[in-house]
Amino acid sequence: MTSYLPKLSSLTNGQSEEAAGEDQNPEIRREDVERSRIGSVRAVVQVQDPSSQDVNDLMICRFLRARDLDVEKAAAMLLRYLKWRKEFVPNGFISPDEIPNEIAQNKLFMQGVDKTGRPIALVFAARHKPTTLEEFKRYVTFTLDTICARMPSDHEKFTAISDLKGWGYANLDLRGYLASLHILQDFYPERLGKIFMIHVPYIFMAAWKMIYPFIDKVTKKKILFVEDKKLLSTLLEDIDESNIPEEYGGKMKLVPIHEC
Repeated sequence: MTSYLPKLSSLTNGQSEEAAGEDQNPEIRREDVERSRIGSVRAVVQVQDPSSQDVNDLMICRFLRARDLDVEKAAAMLLRYLKWRKEFVPNGFISPDEIPNEIAQNKLFMQGVDKTGRPIALVFAARHKPTTLEEFKRYVTFTLDTICARMPSDHEKFTAISDLKGWGYANLDLRGYLASLHILQDFYPERLGKIFMIHVPYIFMAAWKMIYPFIDKVTKKKILFVEDKKLLSTLLEDIDESNIPEEYGGKMKLVPIHEC
C-alpha cells in the first residue's frame, strides 16, 4: 500500500496550517485540519478502491479522528473497513433471519436519546449465551447498523448502558467480547459516545481484566462504571428522566433492537 500513499507534506501544508491556526480555538483548529485532510484520505483510498467514491465526508472524518488525523493510517483503516464490509455484509445489511439465535435471547434494546440527542442502547449481559462466533459477529453488525440508522442527522455517536446484573460464568464469551470490540473499534470508529457499566458483579472483573488490554485508549475514556447506590443520579446527569428505562426509575419503555 505504501506506493499509493503520498507524503503527508504534499497533501497538507503542515507549516501553513500551524501558522494560520496559532490564535484559533483548539477545537476550531482541529476541525479545520480535519476538513483539509478529508480530500487527501479520499484520494488515497480511491486509488485502491474506486467504489469508495460513495463514502461521505462524515465517515472519512470519523476514520481520521480514530487515527489522530494521520492521513496514511486513516486511509489504511478505511480500506480495511471497505474490504470487510464487502465480504461480511455482501447484501449491504444483515437480515434478522441470519441471527435467529441471538435475537431469541432478547438482550438488546433501544430507548430514547440522551441530553445531547444521542440514541441510547441498553444490553442485558446476563441474557447473553454464546452461540456461534459468526452469528454473534453478524448480530453485533446488525445492532450497530440499526443504531447508526436511528441517529439524528446531526449526530454521529450513541450512548450505551450495559447492565450486568445476574452475569455469571455461563455468560462468559471472551471470543465474542473481543470480536465485538474489534468490530466496534475498527469498523465503526467514533460511534460510541459513552457506555455506562451498571450492576457489575465482582466475578465480572476477572473477565474484564482479560478484555481491558484490547480496548484502545480512546474507548477506555468512554467507559464509566457506576455504583448501584448512585445509579439513577448518575444516569440523570446525561439522560432526562423521560428517557431513562422504567427498570432504573425512569419512564421509558424498552424496544427490542430487532423491532426498531
